[in-house]
Amino acid sequence: MSFSSILIGIGGGTGSGKTSIANKLLEEYGEGDVVVIEQDAYYRDISHISLKDRHLHNFDHPDAIDIELFNQQLISLVKGQVVEVPMYDFSTHSRLKETKTVYPHRVIVVEGILALHYSILRELMDIKIYVETPDDIRFIRRISRDVDKRNRTVNSVIEQYLKTVRPMHQQFVEPSKYFADIIIPEGSQNKVAIDLIRTKINYTLSTQIEQK
Repeated sequence: MSFSSILIGIGGGTGSGKTSIANKLLEEYGEGDVVVIEQDAYYRDISHISLKDRHLHNFDHPDAIDIELFNQQLISLVKGQVVEVPMYDFSTHSRLKETKTVYPHRVIVVEGILALHYSILRELMDIKIYVETPDDIRFIRRISRDVDKRNRTVNSVIEQYLKTVRPMHQQFVEPSKYFADIIIPEGSQNKVAIDLIRTKINYTLSTQIEQK
């Protein structure tokens, strides 16, 4: 049986609202049609180094992502194959032994700060989206998320932001917006942009059906 799916990439800085956009698409189409793949699941496993040294690791550099596995699994999903997506523990900065089974879907959404950075991923994407949000808003959201959900202290979040998050954003994340088909200010609150994305998804899906 043939299977057709479209791949949507959502990039943007930390705390920009990428996940909100992805969740909005899930809400629009339902989990039966849409699956969200997070870039963060593909952090390279650094469990072989001490926990103290792991905290010093630059997680915002493109080399921190296992891009080979990431690319391979996206290709498999687009081809209609089942994949075992890694699971990552942010409190220990290590990859878990467990994996998450992901089945093919009509719409595959890939979201992450570097989603639009890698050319091999962009070549797979039917729609490329960049979410643009003011730096101060993103920084506040980053602190709130890391303290509440990743067992971090405010001081450690600030230190990491200044040392790696901000400079990597300027060097790698911000420039990736020039590869985007759509740049969305205000994230999922931008209803006009969400309508445009929905229209593009529906058109792409209908075109694929006609080509069968």
